[in-house]
Amino acid sequence: MTYRAKLKVTLLSATIITSTAIAMPARAQEPQAAADAAADTIIVTGTRRSTTLMETPINIAAISAEELSRQRIDDVRDIADFTPGMTISDTGPGSTGTIVLRGLSASDVSASGSNYDDSLGVYLGEVPLYYDFKLLDIARVETLLGPQGTLYGLGTLAGAIRYIPNRPNVDQVEGEVHGRFYGKDHAGKVGYQGDGVINIPIVPGHVAFRSSTGYYYDPGFIDYPLLLQTPGVSLPQPGGTQGVSAADYAANLRKEKDLNFEKTFTTRNQLLFTNDDFSMNFTYAFQRTKTEGGQSNSAGVLGTGKYENAGRYIEPVNRRAHLVSMEINANVFDIADLVATTAYTNVRTRSQSDNTDLLLDLDYDYELFPAFSSWNESSTRRKQINQEIRLVSRHGGPFNWVIGGFYNENRYKSDYAEHVPGLVEFYGIPLSENPEELEYVSYTNSKVTEQAVFGEGTFHVTPKWQVTGGARYFKYTSSVQGALTLPLLGDPLSPYELEPSGGNAKQDGWVWKFNSSYNVTPDLMVYATYSKGYRIGGPNRVAPCPDPVPVNQQNACALPNEVQYGPDTTKNLEVGFRTQLFDRKLSFNFSVFDIKWEGIQVDSATFYGVTGITVNGGAAKSRGFETSFQLRPVPGLSIQGNYSYTDAKLTEDVPGIVAIRTTPGNYDGRPKFTQIAALDGDRLPGSAKNAGALGATYTMPAMDGNIVANWTATYRGSVVSRLGWDRAYGDKIPSYVLHRASLGYETDTYSVSLFANNIFDKYTVVSVANDRSRIGVNDGVAVRYYGQSVVNPRTFGIEARIKY
Repeated sequence: MTYRAKLKVTLLSATIITSTAIAMPARAQEPQAAADAAADTIIVTGTRRSTTLMETPINIAAISAEELSRQRIDDVRDIADFTPGMTISDTGPGSTGTIVLRGLSASDVSASGSNYDDSLGVYLGEVPLYYDFKLLDIARVETLLGPQGTLYGLGTLAGAIRYIPNRPNVDQVEGEVHGRFYGKDHAGKVGYQGDGVINIPIVPGHVAFRSSTGYYYDPGFIDYPLLLQTPGVSLPQPGGTQGVSAADYAANLRKEKDLNFEKTFTTRNQLLFTNDDFSMNFTYAFQRTKTEGGQSNSAGVLGTGKYENAGRYIEPVNRRAHLVSMEINANVFDIADLVATTAYTNVRTRSQSDNTDLLLDLDYDYELFPAFSSWNESSTRRKQINQEIRLVSRHGGPFNWVIGGFYNENRYKSDYAEHVPGLVEFYGIPLSENPEELEYVSYTNSKVTEQAVFGEGTFHVTPKWQVTGGARYFKYTSSVQGALTLPLLGDPLSPYELEPSGGNAKQDGWVWKFNSSYNVTPDLMVYATYSKGYRIGGPNRVAPCPDPVPVNQQNACALPNEVQYGPDTTKNLEVGFRTQLFDRKLSFNFSVFDIKWEGIQVDSATFYGVTGITVNGGAAKSRGFETSFQLRPVPGLSIQGNYSYTDAKLTEDVPGIVAIRTTPGNYDGRPKFTQIAALDGDRLPGSAKNAGALGATYTMPAMDGNIVANWTATYRGSVVSRLGWDRAYGDKIPSYVLHRASLGYETDTYSVSLFANNIFDKYTVVSVANDRSRIGVNDGVAVRYYGQSVVNPRTFGIEARIKY
């Protein structure tokens, strides 16, 4: 049997499992280890070795290729439903999204998500990159729960998510074509996806090329009914706060439908050179995503509905990522496997959005211009060079080890501008002096460099009992510089004409891990882990303030103590077991954890301009448990589920960390903001205290294949939107249950299926923008700052797949 055929059997037999077990010696190269694995196991590499789930001494959740396909899991936003301990709020295609593992987040939720997060590692193969690459031609997705600071870099404070791609096959030609067509309630167009995989042995047994390419069009369902016809001339609110007449609407406003659509092109190409003791794999991946609106409503402002946004402007986002990497695997004299990875990634995001409410919230009386509106444009680019080399022992015996070194360089550049159409002339400023009608312009440049050495050793005291210890020494340096200008006040139009301000910082430290597991019987394993995780500090992406700061004028800048923030750390104690009962018809996994979090990095705001920054403050803890099971009561029927409970909260008071309006909804006079304390016992925002999934799959032979039916229900408990939500005008976002199902016919060469997601068209809010203290009327203008992100409505369609 070829490696491809063996791996196919392995993956098709796997389901969603969280497990921990004893690690046994295994070769570091995935193909060889996978080929040697038993047919009823799934191979994972979370320990930097290829082992079965039952041989893995950490808490790891794995989603197989079969389950990715059957549940139509296209990217990271869909993973949380099938991974205990993870919360992801789907805020649309404009960002990767916000991922929270085991409740370790202290920042406000958002209606637009995020494009970067260093509290967890997201890996494509061996390359760390926080980006929602499509899960196309992926062997499995592994989620490592809990701190992973010893073996993984980039501050895996809460854990790591790893996309493991299928590698080129040097033995045979392979191909696959897949298509999907579907409708979506509240959307005006049909969605579709087309993708394909081709594998070509160039020199059989030694050289092969593999390419995976796809295009995704997801129809939007959020309308923008209050867009301006002519910015600076048209009235954004022509009829006051009570509604808009037909005549006023025709003279000033327009509507565009389904603006939160997604258009994504993705491709990943690999060239593999290999022999018995050496392989070199080159990878180039590219993905571009476009959309023109947010996946949020405006909570009824000016009569807008559940699937309507009150934005005055369309809000396009154009994201793209390049990844180039080289991975070397080599047998070093049968003593160790060397794994060396060098990678370069380049991620760019360009976006525009309605900026009117920000300036209304700051209350500079711009609203006295009847046609006042504002839009901003942002361009960010992140360039990352990553190198890692490690040696993994292969000599056998009671002691096994991993040692390595890590280097990462992260360069970030941001350009930002705010436009105020018509306001320049309203103030009597000649348009020739400010032709782009700029109100605020800034830039920031930053560089963060991290270096580390790490190692782990495992000693097998007996064949059933192992003890593992590991440590990592890291150090990093951080620098930032930037400037801002206020063209309405006669400053230069470009901040690049000014002397930049900035700062530097550096830090070093140690993290460690202790782990032990014991196989009570071949079908019962218990384990315990005590580990420390870390996240490096870095620069805030707000232009530093000039010195001295001008008085009596608008300023949105960072003071010297706001330019940088420091690292934070976690300590995790975890105990669990995995068992198989009734002749392995039932698999059951359970773990409990206790995490202490110190020096928390949390979103706050600058003194000048109340602009978002990160600061350090306070301590917290997260306690809970995670469990999963799979039951095969009769041939053909599989019932699987998972459940997690996460109690994450502050353990000390943190003064002045949460910004609110002093008087909510009061826009009389200059803005009055205050920063209130978060308190001991405040629940951490962004994660569900209770979450789970329950599903059943029935397979029945028919002709040359199988009829496969699946029904899955997913549950997400309530989420709070910010620290001290009940005092800080936040939200407790309600819990919800969603249902999905599919019915298909599968053979070795083709499959066809019908499917539906959110079967009962459940309307539910998943996240919010800003807080309720920003709701109000400012000089007769209804503020539209608060918003609610909503879940995708009912989706139903057909898909087919052909393999050869």
